[in-house]
Amino acid sequence: MGVVYRAEDLNLHRFVALKFLPDHLSQDPQALERFRREAQSASALSHPNIYTIHSIDQQNQRTFIVMEMLEGEALKDRIAKGPLDLATVLTLGIEVATRSTLHTRAFVHRDIKPANIFVTTRGHAKIRTSD
Repeated sequence: MGVVYRAEDLNLHRFVALKFLPDHLSQDPQALERFRREAQSASALSHPNIYTIHSIDQQNQRTFIVMEMLEGEALKDRIAKGPLDLATVLTLGIEVATRSTLHTRAFVHRDIKPANIFVTTRGHAKIRTSD
């Protein structure tokens, strides 16, 4: 549901990811509220397998989420290249399953799928927050 860009945080001298709503949703009040809730919910979490949210902001009447920049690829894209070996499947599966501990904070993802799981260049899973 979002469009993500790589950007440089000029204040902290680091790269971040900026997630914008697509143009056709950027003026929809319900979509904007869901987008804000996504940022608020995810920013309350601190977990090695969840994207880190730095802030939510607005520029030129476009709301965006600032989150950590990761190197790697979506699990969906990795699967498209061919079968994963058993060790990789088990490692990623265990890391994704650890998200169940987040239920203690009343956070339910509702959309776990390969497109919402990012595999870092070091082979670790990072779950994108739900759109």
